[in-house]
Amino acid sequence: MNPITSFLVLVLLLMGAATGAYVSPYLAACFVVAAMLLASTLKMANAWQKFVILRAGKLQSVKGPGLFMILPVVDNVTAIIDTRIQTTAFNAEQALTKDTVPVNVDAIIFWHVHDAERAALAITDYRQAIDRVAQTSLREMIGASMLSSLLSDRKASDEQLRADISAKTAAWGIAVISVEVRDVAIPVALQDAMSRQAQAEREKQARMILGSAEAVIAARFVEAATIYEGHPQALQLRAMNIIYETTKERGATILMPSSMVDSMNPAVLAFAVGGTDPSTTAPTLKTAA
Repeated sequence: MNPITSFLVLVLLLMGAATGAYVSPYLAACFVVAAMLLASTLKMANAWQKFVILRAGKLQSVKGPGLFMILPVVDNVTAIIDTRIQTTAFNAEQALTKDTVPVNVDAIIFWHVHDAERAALAITDYRQAIDRVAQTSLREMIGASMLSSLLSDRKASDEQLRADISAKTAAWGIAVISVEVRDVAIPVALQDAMSRQAQAEREKQARMILGSAEAVIAARFVEAATIYEGHPQALQLRAMNIIYETTKERGATILMPSSMVDSMNPAVLAFAVGGTDPSTTAPTLKTAA
């Protein structure tokens, strides 16, 4: 009994006891009978409950929430349906994917009863049926999916499961809100193989990036060589800059080939460009020892 019915029944019993003690035992019996009728007549449903009532074996009504009354003996509350959102965990062990890989998948489904009448009368135990349907749909989804898509595209798998389960439970008055795949476990040997494959793919990608960088650098060198070919002064400035950069550190000994020293002589460069020999046109510079 609900608290309100229990309180009213208790009041009637106390009144009957007082009446039997001070007035008449026959009147006290009337209070006891009234208390018994009230206990079997007055019902109360919470905000999330629906009472399915049969009258003489036929559906009479679906009551709730709040207080309501039924006819004793004739009416029978056949089911009390909870309309709140429910969760059911289910799994599939050693299920084969489309590419014949055994996996263990754990998932959870969020659902609620939107039609209490069908949930009470269309199926014997809707909670057990949801669990069975969810497991069957999960195995069907695994069998139709490749392992790669099952691991990478979780949202698509969740939506497919939700649609499949919802289509099967709609006739029972059950609405499926969402389905979430929590974990996909694969054999240890396959995990090692996939790890090696991923490592090889990363190494391949690294080598491709390195090759692309080398190609860009080579193209830049070709462009720079073209510029230096048309502008010898630029090559001279570049050579001087290289020497400066290498001699910044103190105590360093630099060995330079004579061709590099000659390349830094503007007169040599000018005659080289003009196609003449500098030794025949310019005097040799001598340095003091």
